Amino acid sequence: MTNVKGGCHCGAVRFEASVEASPQLLDCNCSICARTGFLHLIAEHQHFTLLKGEDALTSYKFGSGQADHLFCKHCGVKSFYQPRSHPDCWSINYNCLDQDHGVQPTIVKFDGQNWEEAKAALNGTK
Repeated sequence: MTNVKGGCHCGAVRFEASVEASPQLLDCNCSICARTGFLHLIAEHQHFTLLKGEDALTSYKFGSGQADHLFCKHCGVKSFYQPRSHPDCWSINYNCLDQDHGVQPTIVKFDGQNWEEAKAALNGTK
């Protein structure tokens, strides 16, 4: 495990997390991830700390309403959110980590346009 820090563009939202040093990032092609370039770095809730900016976050839900997309209301960046696929984890945008993070990821495609099948494959049940 390694410790990382990151946040939104304007700095209103800052977080730290303990994550795998060589994680698999999910590159999702769903309607929102494809448009924002979000690369999913998964961190368990207990290994994530919001350092500042809870009052700067605004929520957006769509589709099933299970994912809670959290955006900085000042700069519009989604640096992390509560994903539908991992209800016990936060999904951190790898692109929002501070530059000196030291994480060496592998990128794995996740077919969010066919979410149920992709989730089953991710869990090894398909």
